[in-house]
Amino acid sequence: MEKLTNKEEEIMHILWKLEKGFVNDILAAMPEPKPHYNTLSTLIRILEEKGVVSHTAYGKSHQYYPVVSMDAYRSMFMEETMQKYFDNSFSNLVNFFVQDNQVSEKELEEIMSIITRNKDNSNR
Repeated sequence: MEKLTNKEEEIMHILWKLEKGFVNDILAAMPEPKPHYNTLSTLIRILEEKGVVSHTAYGKSHQYYPVVSMDAYRSMFMEETMQKYFDNSFSNLVNFFVQDNQVSEKELEEIMSIITRNKDNSNR
């Protein structure tokens, strides 16, 4: 699966939330400034070509739905990000946010708690 453009990701987030929808449904859920109907329709067809969206036909109308879950896309995106920017190191990722003052001490404690909890559960 390839990385989606920002606009394609925006459409996918709407489809993940709606679970299925016609172009008008997706358009109604988009923030201002909304794209033109035909532009949105083209972007959705591109998402179909990329294999992340499919449709059910009702006459000439198409109801679109995601075929890739948000979790699957998030995993792919995070894996790619970790490889490209953090040498596949979670430590490098956390260090980046800590140095940038984007992670509080409380959040770091929560992360450690999650790691400890998951480690304890996997040892059972």
